[in-house]
Amino acid sequence: MVSDVLPISESPLLEGIFCVQKRIALFKERVKEFYFHVLLSQYECPKCGEEITMTGQSRCSCLSGHTFDPTLSFQQSSCCNARLVRKTFHYACSRCHQTVPSRFLFDERLFDRDYFREMMQEARTRQRRKREELRLILAGSRSDTLILLQEPNLEAIPGLKEALDGFIGTDFGGLKDFLSSPDFSMDDYRNHILSIIGRGSMLFSDIPALIGESRRDRIWRFVTLIFMQQDGDVSLTQYGADILVERGQIEAYG
Repeated sequence: MVSDVLPISESPLLEGIFCVQKRIALFKERVKEFYFHVLLSQYECPKCGEEITMTGQSRCSCLSGHTFDPTLSFQQSSCCNARLVRKTFHYACSRCHQTVPSRFLFDERLFDRDYFREMMQEARTRQRRKREELRLILAGSRSDTLILLQEPNLEAIPGLKEALDGFIGTDFGGLKDFLSSPDFSMDDYRNHILSIIGRGSMLFSDIPALIGESRRDRIWRFVTLIFMQQDGDVSLTQYGADILVERGQIEAYG
């Protein structure tokens, strides 16, 4: 029986939704550019006095190439009127350590790439060390070569043949049925994820949903990411209750 449900890539409704999403993203980007243009017109480079522009997340540059964090350079805390310090996910007052929202972040969360890069390097080093320790343990516990002088007799151990038959006949159709659902297209999810993260990285919770049903979308996104990691498309690193999805870092740190 052929399903009447169209794949996600052929659905006129979803194509319209994707078009609206692209227009919203373009409008948001233009608003962001205008916001920073107005905001930065009040400031100049603290080193040479030249005009400055935003060149990255919470990062400014002038025409001479001086690069700095505008939040740390221009903003003070409203609680103590003190300079700010940069934490892993936010800025804080240097005196009372209260969290201070940055005026130089536009609908974004602070993401310290150097911190996460260092953490990932340490995590990979620990993983390699554990794999090597496990390899040595397994090598030391390996049994000698078994030489069979006659054909094994499964009937010699009561119940072994039935247990093996039951194991081989185990129904593994659950995952197969899930992945073959007419509503699920792994290619669509893979292309969606790659188009969002580009050559950079982002948290799993920040990847926009592809369908309206959030729980099912999270499951399909997660399953797709697992297969993408196996194929080397992405690298996944867990941070607490979230997952860092990184593109193009396996070769750099492998």
